[in-house]
Amino acid sequence: MNYLLEWSRTQSDNIPFEPKKVNFIDVCQEIVENLHTNATAKSINIKYFTTDVNEVFVDINMFQTVLRNLVSNAIKFSNNKGKIHIYAIKDAADVIITVSDNGIGIAKNNIEKLFDITQKQSTSGTADERGTGLGLIICKEFVEKHKGKIWVESELGKGSDFKFTIPFYKG
Repeated sequence: MNYLLEWSRTQSDNIPFEPKKVNFIDVCQEIVENLHTNATAKSINIKYFTTDVNEVFVDINMFQTVLRNLVSNAIKFSNNKGKIHIYAIKDAADVIITVSDNGIGIAKNNIEKLFDITQKQSTSGTADERGTGLGLIICKEFVEKHKGKIWVESELGKGSDFKFTIPFYKG
């Protein structure tokens, strides 16, 4: 229900966009702590790090929603004793944030449907977890609000890398 409400608010521009400088590791730590119970239930190890980016210039609520959804999905589609890595790297103009898992992966023909509201689908997780199919749609909206893009690289049986960009903060 929360995803539906958030998506509805994004469509009517009722969500304020207030970017500010935040510490990437602090945000990751909070999200991992919030999802600790879910990860522990499946003995999933989550690590987060950054190579050369300490701070990002983001709307904190939107950024947390995107990361929380991507990490939650990684847990959902990982098998017991899986691994998830969350990290940020800088390229010429952007920060690329990746949530990587060694879970079940996604079939190539389903990748294109993930961020398309007209193709909304929900897939059960490895422990029969349920979802609405709206989480990635909201992620796309929030990333685009930051002038970024979101995509996935995945292979069945080998896991997925969900990646998104946000402009690099030079302040």
